[in-house]
Amino acid sequence: MFRQVYFLGIGGIGMSALARYFNHAGAYVAGYERTPSSLTAALEQEGVSIHYDDAVESIPKPILEHPQDTLVIFTPAIPSDHNEWNYLQQKGYKIIKRARALGEIAASKICLAVAGSHGKTTTTTLLAHLFIDSGKGCTAFLGGISKNYQSNLLLSHTTSPYLVAEADEFDRSFLQLHPHAAVITAVDADHLDIFGTYENLQEAFGDFVAQIKPQGVLVIKKGVEFPLPPTPAYRCYRYALEDPSDFYASRFTVEEGGCYCFDLHLAGQTVENCRLGIPGRVNVENAVAASALAFLNGIPPQQIKAALATFSGVTRRFDIQVNKAGCTYIDDYAHHPTELTAALQSIRKIYPNRKITAIFQPHLYTRTRDFADAFAESLSLPDELILLPIYPAREEPIPGISSEMLLSKTLLTEKRILAKEEVVDFLKTHPTDVLVTLGAGDIDRLVPQIKSLLEDRP
Repeated sequence: MFRQVYFLGIGGIGMSALARYFNHAGAYVAGYERTPSSLTAALEQEGVSIHYDDAVESIPKPILEHPQDTLVIFTPAIPSDHNEWNYLQQKGYKIIKRARALGEIAASKICLAVAGSHGKTTTTTLLAHLFIDSGKGCTAFLGGISKNYQSNLLLSHTTSPYLVAEADEFDRSFLQLHPHAAVITAVDADHLDIFGTYENLQEAFGDFVAQIKPQGVLVIKKGVEFPLPPTPAYRCYRYALEDPSDFYASRFTVEEGGCYCFDLHLAGQTVENCRLGIPGRVNVENAVAASALAFLNGIPPQQIKAALATFSGVTRRFDIQVNKAGCTYIDDYAHHPTELTAALQSIRKIYPNRKITAIFQPHLYTRTRDFADAFAESLSLPDELILLPIYPAREEPIPGISSEMLLSKTLLTEKRILAKEEVVDFLKTHPTDVLVTLGAGDIDRLVPQIKSLLEDRP
């Protein structure tokens, strides 16, 4: 292993997990990030050196003085004109993508991968919790912060050979993994700026499952279809929320607050009276998927049941921030129409007959363009809608694609556009009943301020 690892874009959720992994392994770890965040603050507290200006002179001396001992890991979000990126290339550093680094780490483990357009972060995090809570143990790279463990990197206290990884389809990153077992939660059209067509996206998922090890396992949601290998060398199972399948749930009851109790069916075995520790019907479906892979890898049903009850969820996934009489606030990462619909329908089911106000920050001009009508349909589900300007991430504006365009397509009468900086002041004079913030950009920066405001409101 390299004695030093330098990250270009260290503050991303996947990059920061890798930084934590190498830091824990004893390497000297440093990195560049465009702006500070809670993730970079946590890394700095853990001893990682981070700077926020794109300047070669800001690269720490150990990295500059010992290129032969340094591995550089970068995120595809780094632009081609980045000064540090170009310098490191010119000087001959070994430079690899984040996905390749994860793939090389996973290659020496029994890799359990969770892929899919939606639901993979919660499913991955719950799968890792099932392994750790049961005592079987695992190393896990997560796409969110586990609320049980307050980290996106989980390190087993045992010598467990298992590695749980969130397998990201963006930029075909998941093709760096060759898992022993995998879950596919959904294959919906997304990232069409990368794949071009839905058919290309489906083909990439087919390529991913073709990389499952011989005699391995695929667990795929019932109804999800894409080209599978004609003569697969792995065993294939189907799961569903409640449709009878290899793995499914039945006999649902809902507690106050939205947590579900149910019977869990595991390939012919029934575990009665399970309870999932987080609310939302969609999360029961995620729990079925995670339980299936845990069961197929030797975790006993009663240990699965116990771990489901103690699962606390993932930051920014149906994350209840405030819940008191007359005032509820939920934050969620949903940024695709399917995810928005699932989140808003779950909220409506948990809080019937209450006014729902949604604040949504669209993510990417291309995604907004490609799914404008579907976005308008999902964003017509709350009673009131506030849209923020589109978060561009890696993209340049597209003429005619804007939050104003999206707002005009929705069916609501109570709707408006606000700058991100205007939201908190608006809420100070605008009472809400059930409030939800949604989006994958930087809307999460508002969460602490909104939470503080609503907690203090009589």
